Amino acid sequence: MRLFIIRHADPDYPNKTITAAGHLEAQALARRFQRQRPDRIYCSPLGRALHTMQYTADALGLEPDIEEWTQEMAELQIEYTEGGAMVAWDLPGEVIREREGFAAHDRWHARPPFADPIFRERWAILQRNSDAFIARHGYERDGGRYRVVRSNRETLAIFCHGGFGLTWLAHLLHLPVPLVWSGFWLPPSSVTTILFDERSSHWAVPRCIGLGDIGHLYEAGLAVQPAGIQANFD
Repeated sequence: MRLFIIRHADPDYPNKTITAAGHLEAQALARRFQRQRPDRIYCSPLGRALHTMQYTADALGLEPDIEEWTQEMAELQIEYTEGGAMVAWDLPGEVIREREGFAAHDRWHARPPFADPIFRERWAILQRNSDAFIARHGYERDGGRYRVVRSNRETLAIFCHGGFGLTWLAHLLHLPVPLVWSGFWLPPSSVTTILFDERSSHWAVPRCIGLGDIGHLYEAGLAVQPAGIQANFD
């Protein structure tokens, strides 16, 4: 099984949609998927993800399934003295990394600046929903790997969000969330590919075989938009 984890196109946050540039990105993304052709489409219920997804759904003639659990985790806020409140994945990397080392995959929320109970609670919800979603497609989570109940060769396209996508990757790849938040970025309309690698008939392990790919933008001659990068992108 393959997952295409797709961040929505360039966001127009105040109007809960995507910008004019975002519509061009979404159209380029639809042309890309006419070649790669996912078998199923899933989407966050938020407007910017829905409006990005619709171009691909129309191009492929697929009916999307709305997955409430994939919407952005905007409640994960940090009070940062220099910038006020911000979503946790926008916190400067030097703040996240000022303490030596990272806590383990399931203990990262026990340490500042993520010790507020909301982080543990929201992480548990994501884990639970992710495991249920993957189980529906044939794989049951067992520690850091997945037991193969039913081998699946489908490709699933999931249209979601930057912060959610990074956090989901941390769970799938068994990585500490702060490491992923501070070390990676998913550009608008980017495609991250996760392969459920089956080395035996019993187990599958998610492997990232493409992170934040924006080849469709280059092919269409479109600029990469910086939403989610806070400084010196140019």
